Amino acid sequence: MTTTDFTLRRDPFGRLTLTDANGTVHDNVAPVRAFPIQAPDEGLALVNTDGKEVIWIDRVEDLPAETAALIREELSGREFMPEIRRIIDVTSFATPCTWTVDTDRGAADFVLRGEEDIRRIGAEALLISDTHGIQFLVRNQYTLDKHSKKILDRFM
Repeated sequence: MTTTDFTLRRDPFGRLTLTDANGTVHDNVAPVRAFPIQAPDEGLALVNTDGKEVIWIDRVEDLPAETAALIREELSGREFMPEIRRIIDVTSFATPCTWTVDTDRGAADFVLRGEEDIRRIGAEALLISDTHGIQFLVRNQYTLDKHSKKILDRFM
């Protein structure tokens, strides 16, 4: 179902509840991005607890402001993917090693298990997974500073 004719609210427990155009209530829905890295505000589904799509949303910004705010708030609580802005240091060029980075959420240290934990996403982006499963995003490896690029090149 593709529509923008629905209402979205939080229930008393803080979960999202969707009422569709037919008046059907869908409790505990969750937003899921189709392309979380390359087009985060385009192509988003609200899915039920079984993972079945209830509503498809082409663009979040086309929604009423209150609905868009609820969706963005829910996504920010569910998604944790710090974006690396600068690689400060690595303990070794052999893995496993500890990386010290500056992210959009502050400074962080993480352990890189192996070079296979650095994955390309498209032509410019990289996804780096640490030993705890946290994924760090490098949105554009070519816009990093010279020092960061030099470190990253040793692992790629």
